Amino acid sequence: MSAPNLTRDQARQRAALLDVDEYVVDLDLTDGSGAPGETTFRSATTVTFRATSGASTFIDLVAPRLVSATLNGADLDVSDFDESVGLALPELASVNTLTVVADCAYSNTGEGLHRFVDPADDAVYLYSQFETADAKRMFACFDQPDLKARYTTTVTAPADWKVISNGAPAGEPTAAESGALVHQFETTELMSTYLVALIAGPYAAWTDEYSDEHGVIPLGLYCRASLAEHMDADRLFAETKQGFGFYHRVFGVPYAFGKYDQLFVPEFNAGAMENAGAVTFLEDYVFRSRVTRYLYERRAETVLHEMAHMWFGDLVTMTWWDDLWLNESFATFASVLSQVEATEYTNAWTTFANVEKSWAYRQDQLPSTHPIAADIPDIAAVEVNFDGITYAKGASVLKQLVAYVGLEPFLAGLRDYFAAHRFANATFADLLGALEKASGRDLSDWGDQWLKTTGINVMRPDIETDDAGVITSFAVLQDGAAPGAGETRVHRMRVGVYATPDADTGALVRTESVELDVAGPRTEVPDLIGRHRGDLILLNDDDLTYASVRLDPTSLATATARVGDIDDPMPRTLVWSAAWEMTRQAEMSARDFVELVGRGISAESEVGVVQRVLLQATTALESYAEPGWAASTGWPTFSARLLELARAAEAGSDHQLAFVNTLLGGVTTDDQQATLLGLLKGDVPTSHGLTGLVVDDELRWRLVKALASHGSIGEAEIAAEAARDNTAAGARHAAAARAALPTPEAKETAWTTAFDDDSVANVTVRSIVEGLARPGRSDLLAPYTGRYFGEVVQLWGRRTSEVAQTVVIGLYPSWDLSDAALAAADELLTTDLPAALHRLILEGRDSAARAIRARKFDAESAN
Repeated sequence: MSAPNLTRDQARQRAALLDVDEYVVDLDLTDGSGAPGETTFRSATTVTFRATSGASTFIDLVAPRLVSATLNGADLDVSDFDESVGLALPELASVNTLTVVADCAYSNTGEGLHRFVDPADDAVYLYSQFETADAKRMFACFDQPDLKARYTTTVTAPADWKVISNGAPAGEPTAAESGALVHQFETTELMSTYLVALIAGPYAAWTDEYSDEHGVIPLGLYCRASLAEHMDADRLFAETKQGFGFYHRVFGVPYAFGKYDQLFVPEFNAGAMENAGAVTFLEDYVFRSRVTRYLYERRAETVLHEMAHMWFGDLVTMTWWDDLWLNESFATFASVLSQVEATEYTNAWTTFANVEKSWAYRQDQLPSTHPIAADIPDIAAVEVNFDGITYAKGASVLKQLVAYVGLEPFLAGLRDYFAAHRFANATFADLLGALEKASGRDLSDWGDQWLKTTGINVMRPDIETDDAGVITSFAVLQDGAAPGAGETRVHRMRVGVYATPDADTGALVRTESVELDVAGPRTEVPDLIGRHRGDLILLNDDDLTYASVRLDPTSLATATARVGDIDDPMPRTLVWSAAWEMTRQAEMSARDFVELVGRGISAESEVGVVQRVLLQATTALESYAEPGWAASTGWPTFSARLLELARAAEAGSDHQLAFVNTLLGGVTTDDQQATLLGLLKGDVPTSHGLTGLVVDDELRWRLVKALASHGSIGEAEIAAEAARDNTAAGARHAAAARAALPTPEAKETAWTTAFDDDSVANVTVRSIVEGLARPGRSDLLAPYTGRYFGEVVQLWGRRTSEVAQTVVIGLYPSWDLSDAALAAADELLTTDLPAALHRLILEGRDSAARAIRARKFDAESAN
């Protein structure tokens, strides 16, 4: 069921009454005889807190059984306990001691204390995940970010388990009568409830340490024992040390939480979670098969993002979730900055322009877009706000602010902010004041323009030239931000002119550059008058601001014919981005975008850009191209080109793997299926022209899913592959492959499992959704449009937020791009839906309407 939904007003009222000093938490994770518990665990919590004498409040707890509660020595009546409203605490003293004993439940949804059984060896693993407000699922607490406290934790666990929490171990474990071991941890620094962590099980471990003038930080890495052979500890430790070195240098305040463990855990819903001193990660980051350098870069970004949270979020924490962006935007910005300054990933800003910006632009064009500094009235609202605005647009705007005030004044402001609010809570106003003081600028107007408005400004060049191509007039035109109130903003922007000065190399290089502030509907650029216009003119060169740019006709023609000739990855990425945005806005046909990708992608050096652009081309074919052309021409041509590129790529290269992976995720022909089947059956890749390709576990599963989707293999082959790869990852891949089978029976089984079976783990539901939503089989999903709109409200009320969102988003009828499907969505939206569900349905409907418009434009462009 859904968790209690704390409101901002309730949180403010409780915070006005209370100051929490310490939680003493005692957990028993055994069955009483030393073995792991199966369904529940005993949780005993003693919390000391100060309060307004005589006041009343409540403490949060979600548990199937509340055993007892004692307040200041008096037993409380718990017979009518209702977890939706919490445990009432009447007639408080000025200093209070509350003890709560409960039997809490393990989860399989990745919320609270998650329990997982490894199919490889039947070992049991636990980990906690409390953001935004699920600490109450493990211990009784005042579950809101501005009631910080210290935590002293004791855990009884099976003797062969490792137990990790926020604090360092307080000595060696002691033996319990049952044969279990009792682990005690040092008291933590002040922190919020959502940052408390507990990870337990027979995890494999690696240790190291980081040292500098501030002292020594013990480092730990952990993963399941069955994954231990794949852990690349040396690389992860090296990147961790690079991060600490960079953040210590630029933040000025040393890391504050003692040891630093990074734990790769199963069935994790997000990429990672910044628990203080005990960061949890999606275990897919322990690569069990070959991946491209891009995925190592993205993993490093995640490592550095979570480390940045030790300052942004953990050391200084938002008062309420309105300022979630203070955590996520800053951590995103800081992680990319540290990648560029301190690691091998010196082109990380190019990846940011290609990946994060694309995410932000998409989110900011939805009718549900919101200001970066959002209004969050309750917990349910924030749980759908971990989105492209909060992370990517916020970080983009910070990058623009740095271009405006300078990096050093920006960092100086951060140092003052950390020092002033260390171990406390803060607001956006506190941060803005620190940045104004350090930069000497009044930033109130900047904050109003960028943090409190919605939508994207579209920028277009207005160019006039003489017959020789010399610019006689140049202006930047700015559309009002949309969706929203239509504001124009002040943008720090560079305009780049690209030409081919060396005919021998044929490279397009920047020959002119002007940096200026763009403000209002029209901004003249006099510095370009008298200069030759070159072959391509690029607004927002170097990606300084947050805006969607358009290419003039000459530049678009150059880009379409010669994108691979641009010698620098950043402007090349910005051209790809401009073309993609024009496609999404039905200003460039989907078939032209796919043609551009097929012609130009072979010259793209950045494999991360390759992977993203190929994914966009796949989306263009599936959603934005006229379906008849896509089926008869688009998909066959694109898949043939991918196979051609894979065969021509350097043997065993990242580019070769990227081309193959994209091929396997799309729609293939019968001839290509024969190649894929041969690879799965053990043919030497060279015999298919794919010298150097390694068919490892993950590639085998991609082959299986591609073959299953086409109907070239069936249940027997999927079962055989699952038996060969008897792992958690193998089971998830098998679920996706079964869902991909092109039969009504397979679709029905997958749909009812995803929608109706609440016992299935969230990550498995995600795999089923992946299989159902594979390109090319929309005909088999037509019956499920009506069922989706008929069943989704009941599902939302029945499931927790994470699992409900997986289904609501993943199974929105994107296969049914019709007016009838839009009408069904409209009808549902007129009913009294929970606000978060209303938002998700609205977003799905908008994406479908966008696809319909793009398909119409694509069809018209062919005539």
